[in-house]
Formats: sequence, C-alpha cells, structure tokens
Amino acid sequence: MEAEGVSIWPRMEPFLLGALQVAPPTKLGLHYLRKMASYVRTRDGCFPLLGWTMWRHIACGKLQLPEDLAWLYFETFDLLVGHTAEQRLEWAECLSQCSSKSELEQQRTKLSVDTLQFLLFLYIQQLNRVSLRTSLIGEEWPSHRTRSPSPSDREAKTSSQNKNWDDQAHLSFVQNHLAEILELLVEPGQMSRSGQALRDCQISLEVVRSLSLLLEGSVSRSKVVQPVHRLLTRGPLQTQAGFSTASHSFSLHQLLSCLQQNLTLNPFGITACLLSGKKLAWAQQVEGAMKRAKIARNTHTAPPGSKMVLMSQVFKQTLAKTSDKLTGANIKIHRCSDAFIYLLSPLRSVSLDKCRDSLVVLGPVETSVHIHSCHNVRVVCVAGRIAVGASSRCTIHALTPTRPLLLPGNSDLTLGPFHTFYPSLEDHMANVGLAVVPNAWDHPLLLGTEGLINPSNPDPACYRLLPPADFHALVVPFKMEGDTCEVPGGLPVAYQAALDDKQKRIQSWQRTVMEARLNKEQKQKFEELVGVKFHEWLLKTGNRQELDSLIPPTMTPLHESNGPATDSL
Repeated sequence: MEAEGVSIWPRMEPFLLGALQVAPPTKLGLHYLRKMASYVRTRDGCFPLLGWTMWRHIACGKLQLPEDLAWLYFETFDLLVGHTAEQRLEWAECLSQCSSKSELEQQRTKLSVDTLQFLLFLYIQQLNRVSLRTSLIGEEWPSHRTRSPSPSDREAKTSSQNKNWDDQAHLSFVQNHLAEILELLVEPGQMSRSGQALRDCQISLEVVRSLSLLLEGSVSRSKVVQPVHRLLTRGPLQTQAGFSTASHSFSLHQLLSCLQQNLTLNPFGITACLLSGKKLAWAQQVEGAMKRAKIARNTHTAPPGSKMVLMSQVFKQTLAKTSDKLTGANIKIHRCSDAFIYLLSPLRSVSLDKCRDSLVVLGPVETSVHIHSCHNVRVVCVAGRIAVGASSRCTIHALTPTRPLLLPGNSDLTLGPFHTFYPSLEDHMANVGLAVVPNAWDHPLLLGTEGLINPSNPDPACYRLLPPADFHALVVPFKMEGDTCEVPGGLPVAYQAALDDKQKRIQSWQRTVMEARLNKEQKQKFEELVGVKFHEWLLKTGNRQELDSLIPPTMTPLHESNGPATDSL
C-alpha cells in the first residue's frame, strides 16, 4: 500500500545533463557494470571514492574503452555533481598552468568521484538505448572479438536519442530497472553466483545515500524536497522500506517494493511545467509573423536543479532577456525559426532542439549546451560543455574548458572562437565558475553511432574550423550595467589579426574618400549609392530582419498571465 502523502520521483538533472545523447557502448551494459561493482569493492583506491587512475585502469584495461571516452564519462559526471563556483575556478587555474600532457595527467590524478554514484551514472547511460536485454549477457570482461552491432542496431540506437528532457521516459526507466539499480549497490558477499542479490540481503544506509543521485521526494503538505534516503529513514516510509535503526540498513526486498509503490512523475519536470507553469505570451513585433511563441517557466516553484524555462516557436522575432528568473535555470529552446534570442544571465543548461535559421546568444552556461536536430543556427556561448548532434550548417562560437562533443548525424558544422561580450559577462562567468582558460573550442571529440571515439582523422564533411578571413566580431546590441568591455581572454592570434586587417582596410577606404575631395553633389550621390548597396546587403544576408526586430514596440513585448513579465533589457 502506498505511504500516505509521500512522493518519490526521478531527479531531472542526472538524466538531462548526465546521460549522453548517444547510445552507450555495449561494454557499459549491466553485465559489465555488475563486474565493475564487484571489482571496485575488492581493490584499494576504488571505494568509497574512485580516482581517475583506477577508473582509467578499469575502463581501458578491463572494459577496453578508448581513454578519451573513459575521460569523457568521468568528466561528465564531475560536471554534474555539485562543485562550488570557487572550486571550479581553482580547478581551471590548475589546468591553465599545465604546459604538457604529463602535467595535465598529473592534475587529473587528483580527481575522484563517489564510486557508487558513478556506477549509477554509468548505468543511466542506458536511457538512450532501445533495449537492455542485450546487455544482460556478456563475458567475464570484454574481448577484442566482441561482435560489433549490426547496421540495424546502430540505426535503432540513433533513433532512441533525445529522451533527456522527457520526464515520462525518466520515470519509466527507473520503474523498469529499479531492481538492477539496487543490485549494483549490493555488496558482493550478498550476491549469488549468478549475479543476483539474495532475497534476504541487507543494504546499508550509507549505500542507499548514493540513490539520492537519482531519486528525491517530499512529504504531504510540505514543499521541501528531500533526498530519498531521508524519506526512507523517517516518517511513514521507515517501516515500509524495512529500515532497521539498530543496524542502519534496509531489507533489499522491502526497499525495492517501497520505492516501486511510491514512485511518481517529477512534479517539477517538463510535463508539469507545460501544464501548470507560468505561461508567457509573446506579442508579435514583426508584421506578417503569424506564429505565436509559447513560453512557460516553473522558476517560481521549483527547487534549485529543477528550474526550467521552455521556449517554443519563437518566429521572426528578437527575444532578449536578463533576469533572476533565468539564473540557474535549465532552458529548452524548441522549434524556433528566423529568430534572434539573447538570454544574458548565468544559466544551468541550455538545449536547442529542431531550430532553424536563428541566432542564439547565451550568458555563461554552468554545465552543457546541447544542440540537436538544428539547421543553420548560430550559437554564441561560454559553457562547461558543448554537444552537437544530428545538426547541419550550424556555427558555434564557444569558450569552453572541455572538448566540444560532436555526436552522430552532423554535417557542415563550423567551430569558431567566442567573439562577443556584454557588460556583466565576467561577473556571470564567475557566478558559474567558468574561466577564460583552458579553452578547447577548436579540439572537438567525435562519437560514432556505436558510442566509440572515431579515429583522430575525422570526416571533413562533419565540421571545420572557421577560417580567420571569414571571422567577424559580434556586438550585443543592448545597454547593461557592468565592467566587461572586451571579449574575455581576448581572441586567438589569427582571428585578432584578421580583425585588425579589416579595420586597416576600413581606415584606408575612409582616407581614400576624404582625399577624393568630392563636392556637395558628389558626396550626396556617393552616400545614396552606399546606402542602396548597404540596404541590398542587409536584405541578402537577412540582417535587415534582425535590425528591424530591435526597434522597441509600442506595447510591452512580453507579459505573463500570472505576475510580472521576466525582466527585459
């Protein structure tokens, strides 16, 4: 019987930010994670904290994963867990002082993660796999002779992507695989030879604490969200979960039954936000724009880590915001086209899905910016990580401490350096713990459909680095308070030289005009000719639309049905 008034639900962030949006390699299936769970309990330096050196040994030596892929999972988990901004800046300072690969590796050896939570993190990579059945059967450890997936398997994996925002998928995943999740936490001595947990086995409170990575909840009439282990050790769930105050442990069988009976949909997920979040109506600014933007948020009720703002169908409009309501929020920008979107606040994460022909300029993003199924979109951001999948003709100007992650299905991507600023940018970067170095924008990491790192010589049709000759700086066209007056960290030498050369040509052209000594009539005709050519260029490039949309409307551009509008610039 369900405990009265108690709800437990899957946390959003592990699935949204932790599960890579590509099918994982079979070597991270349940069979091998069970082997790993047993292995880390019996080796020094693996439990309760797992260091990079030992994870690399397991991943590369036992699971036969490429080292870059092993580091990708380790680094992604580290991005997900709670570090303060000061800690992230200190880590960036340490990395910036590394002048060789050996020094970088020495710094990495200082990192460690919670072993059991890392196991759970590896397990939820299965979110984007069609079926877990094939991962139940395996060898003692993988061998080089392991059969590669067939083309149909790869297609199925690719089509299963993009469940990261789907809270219904998160709930279904936990409900269907909760028994396996708990078994990964059981000590080896309480497992049968077949790898199954014994029916009468106990699981300690310390071990159950690791479940708080995936689950949280609340008690009736209380808006306070609590980690799952607190709910299980007090109140109506204590007896139902089989918790013993004497041994500080749970009966695994009762714990499983209790969690299954009390699991529910996340009340702060995307479903609830769409149904009951504050709706924002975007007034049309451009004549002929027939679609209406649909914008909603739950930032007025959601706890940290669950705040979200959803924007859909912004069409032929400029949306510019800086607001406390955006700070720390997860942003989803969906099906926007011919739009110019400026979100100039420190953000938690940003996802662009199925957008076209748009410009998106973001404030610093603490975790990840994920671009999926987009076409001809320009994204300008400072972010903990950039990931791009199934997109074409997109340009990303980034400042990021991690290598941009290029997932399957991309074509004709362009990577360029971060090339803009706004007055409060550096304050916002400090707020989320992002520094100007290291900056890996030009060293992408490519993943294939099998979840394996591609060879270092990638398909040239996938991406290119922006040629300096095609480089132009971007000006954020809004007034704000702050001290930042240039691109943080400056531009790479080749790109700065290209800008300097363009400026010299402009100055040379201006001197030529002055030295021509045109009379009044000639100056007028010349200005008219330049104006016509400039107007033609604006129309041809689409910049006329952006300029027109910046003209302030006579009405308030954005209003809420329940409360004041989010702060506009």
